[in-house]
Amino acid sequence: MHALVFRAIDTRPAILEERRMIDTYSLALATVAGLIGGAMNALAGGGTFATMPALIALGLPSPQANATSNVALQPGAMTAAWEFRSGLEPLGGVSIRTLSALTFAGGLVGSLLLVITPTRTFDVIIPWLLFVAFLAIAFGRQAAEALRKRVMIGTMALVVAQSLLGLYGGYFGGGVGMMTTATYGLLAGLAPHRLMAARTLMLAIANTAAAVVFIGFGMVQWWVCLPMLVGAIVGGLLGAKVGKKLPPRMIRLWTLGVTAATTVIFFIRAYG
Repeated sequence: MHALVFRAIDTRPAILEERRMIDTYSLALATVAGLIGGAMNALAGGGTFATMPALIALGLPSPQANATSNVALQPGAMTAAWEFRSGLEPLGGVSIRTLSALTFAGGLVGSLLLVITPTRTFDVIIPWLLFVAFLAIAFGRQAAEALRKRVMIGTMALVVAQSLLGLYGGYFGGGVGMMTTATYGLLAGLAPHRLMAARTLMLAIANTAAAVVFIGFGMVQWWVCLPMLVGAIVGGLLGAKVGKKLPPRMIRLWTLGVTAATTVIFFIRAYG
């Protein structure tokens, strides 16, 4: 009896050490994933492709992983929106205030849909959302330019499209930056450099609406969100500096490679 007690006491330090190692690993993985995700968002978007798989690998159910990723990347989105504020202008005859209201409402609805989506259902949906995001990153701009040469679209189409973008941004958000750029190019007929301010603001607003819902419903896992948030801030700053030196083609190829690999992994996870 005494031998069993002493053996149990002797094994406690090993168990505690193992837990510390697991916690250290988790925090390190979350921080590195945030670093990469923040850098990706600063370079070309798609930070979710780095943060969400890491959170799922750490054991979070996919809806909570998506919610935690959203909140972790939120400060970077707000900072970028503030930096671009001087470039804001109406798009396609629609004011920024109207677009912002539509985006916030859509973000609320989309995030509420995620809250009520069962984990298994979301696991099946995720690969297709990632695939749509990959297509937007790969072909969105070319598709918008081709359509704009053939189709003339009015203000109402932009209102509807912005509402849907806000909904998608609140529900998932992967690749929504490129989707927004392509949509604005098609419906507002503006060059990409004139769209950055409005696009960045709308992404920040959709993320903010989703963050309110996710935090309110307790979907954010703070123990992993906070280190990821710190990593994302640092990654965003580094990504902005590196992005000024790297050729655009290299940045695009890197983003496409990460999104393609992540999409394949999630298809295998859901259907393999």
